[in-house]
Amino acid sequence: MTIVAEVEIPAGFVPQYAMAFGAVDAPAVAVHDGNPLPVRLLKKPAGSVPLAGSLGASGLAGPFLPELDRPIWVTLSGDWSGTVDLLRSVDGGVTKFPLTAGGARWARFTANANEAAAEESEVGASYYLFATLTGGTLTYRVAQ
Repeated sequence: MTIVAEVEIPAGFVPQYAMAFGAVDAPAVAVHDGNPLPVRLLKKPAGSVPLAGSLGASGLAGPFLPELDRPIWVTLSGDWSGTVDLLRSVDGGVTKFPLTAGGARWARFTANANEAAAEESEVGASYYLFATLTGGTLTYRVAQ
């Protein structure tokens, strides 16, 4: 036996046994695959300040202070040679560690790039770029 309960006007509530919604002055309709909730996630633009600049010699750039739960994009351009590492710190930059995945170096670049390299979930973490250049000028941007 199937029990179907309808919500009729002027009732201003829906029993808690099911999720439903409706228009003003219209009956509530149960939520199901054919009638999903009329919502979507809305994410505001990131408020973090991009880290951007250029290096003509080896050096460190940073910090970049990311918002949580957003990809961190690294963009490298220019006519340069060498290596660039994205580093992470959780102590205000006192110690900086390279990113790894399965113990192998991650986010080490030897050519121009534009990619999501990390996503942060820890409050207070900061990111740095460390470039070991053997020639040219590197233009960089770390942003969300």
